[in-house]
Amino acid sequence: MNYPSKHIEDVVTEFTKLPGIGKKTALRLALHLLKQDEKDVERFGETVVKMRKDIQFCKVCHNVSDSELCNICANRSRNQALVCVVESLRDVIAIENTQQYNGVYHVLGGVISPIDGVGPDNLQINSLVERVQSGQVEELIMALSPTMEGDTTIFYLSKRLKDTAVKIT
Repeated sequence: MNYPSKHIEDVVTEFTKLPGIGKKTALRLALHLLKQDEKDVERFGETVVKMRKDIQFCKVCHNVSDSELCNICANRSRNQALVCVVESLRDVIAIENTQQYNGVYHVLGGVISPIDGVGPDNLQINSLVERVQSGQVEELIMALSPTMEGDTTIFYLSKRLKDTAVKIT
C-alpha cells in the first residue's frame, strides 16, 4: 500500500503490531488521529506511555496494579483462601465482569506449551506453589483453557501440589 507520508506509514506499521489490527484498520486509526486536536493526540500518546511505564504487577497474584498489591488482593472482604488460577489478565477481567466470584486470583502468565517454548519456569508457578505452601490457601480453582496446553498445566500443577492439603477444582 502506498502512503502519502512516511509518518502515516510509520503509524500504520506500529498499529498493525497490535492484535487484531490489520493495515486497513491501522490506516483508519492513523487518519482518525490526524483529524483530532493535537492536544488530544498528545494526551493519548502520553497516556499509553504512562501506562506502560507506571504499571506494576501485584506481588501476590501477578495481576496488573497501580501499586504493590492489586485492588483484589488488597480487598480483605474477599475470600483470600479461594484462589482462581488463570492464564492471563484478560481472564481476571472476564471473571470480574461477572460479579459472581469473591475469591482472589493467581495469574500464571500463560500455559505450558513446549512447542511454543513455554515451560514451567516461564510461568508464575513457583510463586503459586509458595502461596499454597504458606497454608493460607484452601482451594485452587483451575480456570485455564480446555486445551492440551491448559490440561498439561493443570496436570503439572496437580503434581507439584500433591503433598499439600489444598483442594484443586
